[in-house]
Amino acid sequence: MFSSIAARLPTTLGHAARRAPLSLSRQVRLASRLAVDGSKGRAMPVKNTRATAPASGVDATFTIRDGPVFHGTAFGANSNISGEAVFTTSLVGYPESMTDPSYRGQILVFTQPLIGNYGVPSNERDEYNLLKYFESPHIQCAGVVVADVAEKYSHWTAVESLGEWCAREGVPAISGVDTRAIVTYLREQGSSLARITIGDEYDADEDEGYIDPGAINLVKRVSTKAPFVVNNPKATFHIGLIDCGVKENILRSLVSRGASVTVFPYNYPIHKVADNFDGIFISNGPGDPTHCQETVYNLSRLMETSSVPIMGICLGHQLLALAVGARTIKLKYGNRAHNIPALDLTTGQCHITSQNHGYAVDASTLPSEFKEYFVNLNDGSNEGMIHKTRPIFSTQFHPEAKGGPMDSAYLFDKYLENVAMYKSSAKVYRDNRPSQLMIDILSKERVGVEPSPLTAHV
Repeated sequence: MFSSIAARLPTTLGHAARRAPLSLSRQVRLASRLAVDGSKGRAMPVKNTRATAPASGVDATFTIRDGPVFHGTAFGANSNISGEAVFTTSLVGYPESMTDPSYRGQILVFTQPLIGNYGVPSNERDEYNLLKYFESPHIQCAGVVVADVAEKYSHWTAVESLGEWCAREGVPAISGVDTRAIVTYLREQGSSLARITIGDEYDADEDEGYIDPGAINLVKRVSTKAPFVVNNPKATFHIGLIDCGVKENILRSLVSRGASVTVFPYNYPIHKVADNFDGIFISNGPGDPTHCQETVYNLSRLMETSSVPIMGICLGHQLLALAVGARTIKLKYGNRAHNIPALDLTTGQCHITSQNHGYAVDASTLPSEFKEYFVNLNDGSNEGMIHKTRPIFSTQFHPEAKGGPMDSAYLFDKYLENVAMYKSSAKVYRDNRPSQLMIDILSKERVGVEPSPLTAHV
């Protein structure tokens, strides 16, 4: 079973002084540990219980708690929801944004006047079994608010309209409202709790009608429930990834650069298995990072016990900062767009970045061994940190942005260069690439992450 791995061992490896034979027992122990910790094999199809008939042309109301009420027309699911109202200034990429797990529990207000003109693509997968056009298998945001929706669409990849997709996924949506007024309110008052109500107007005085996603551990809801593997048969490295709500294109950005990736639940004790990997990665995700105390502890132990290269993105950046003793703060209305400038403090270069976060790291609380890596040129908030001597860094923005821009995609190359240097400096070469046993045992996709609304009244 393991003969193919032995055959793949490189003939040279940098400064490695000697080679240790591949340990069959070590591979078996790791695969057994992952399986015991909850892998259920391939995820079986689950019927979507959220689907409703399209609520096309029905009156709808968007109500901000203790704020204005907006009347419009429904075009998605025939259901009522509540959540945190946030806005994005992205011009394109609504399928990617809506399926981004970082939006779980939020009502997404698009500032682009017309949404839906290029429809919704299929759930086609690429050569790595990753979704080509979505960042997760389902819509993650609680609801959608647009000024104008295109009922007729035109694009070669489209298979359905935005309204049909929202209805099939059980996500209510409203159009015909003044999104400029909504965004102005949210910029002045900050992100606010809100509701989308289909049909009769909801009584805004009923406080129990609003659910605050900030009080919920949303990461627990979006993270895989058991490890799964994304394999590259030609991989040079094996990365262990902590899934706090990972986007498909983060996985693709690693695998397409020559790594296989084993993805773990957000609270998996990664420090216990770190020596089986060439690098550790912490993904993006939704909500308040302080809810993930188990992850923070595990990361702290990881950095104490291992010198493995580490990279974090978005929530992963915040959790890494908490693990080294820094603090996080909630931003007034967050940063959600594809055009936010971030300054690299090590080179003086400015990058246009994609972002989606409501919390940020307080750079003044970073310990002395870390320095600020990037800074937001719009609001001055922290956009990354880097260790002064060890191969550890993280970014608040998304280098893998699908929908663009790709200015900072080189950071994945930087991370894997750190991984290569780490391996070449090892006194004993270890082939950590996933064995056939691991590939056979573990699921090939997320496990147990069917979304369910935080509250719904059909």
